[in-house]
Amino acid sequence: QTTKPNAKEEAHLPTEAFNETDMLLQWTKYAQRLSDRGHKIMESLMLINDPKLQGTTVVHELPNESAKIDFESGKHELVGYLRGKLHNHDIDIRVVVNESIDSRKAFTPQDRYNRLNEINPSLELLRKTFDLDF
Repeated sequence: QTTKPNAKEEAHLPTEAFNETDMLLQWTKYAQRLSDRGHKIMESLMLINDPKLQGTTVVHELPNESAKIDFESGKHELVGYLRGKLHNHDIDIRVVVNESIDSRKAFTPQDRYNRLNEINPSLELLRKTFDLDF
């Protein structure tokens, strides 16, 4: 048998289908994790606007080159998180600089709730059912 000792087995990484809503939900969850750990800059860059899904590429617009550089520093971990949570290892993130976008960061708990409720309207039903505050 002529097996090379350093030959890697071909990995069969998952490539399950997902939609933009699934991606946005995980995107927002990751941003919240960053916030909980005190990584406010990356969190704010993620929440400037909603990324768009093009196939398995997440396209995220940022307002300037400086924001892009800051975002790129945390992008690798975010890609790994999304690949794991969405069970698709073809996912990648492309950052586009668009200086005309407005910053719509959610500053207050109410803003964050409204933003999450846009992504998943069932959140309001949950809040009412259990009589929860923000």
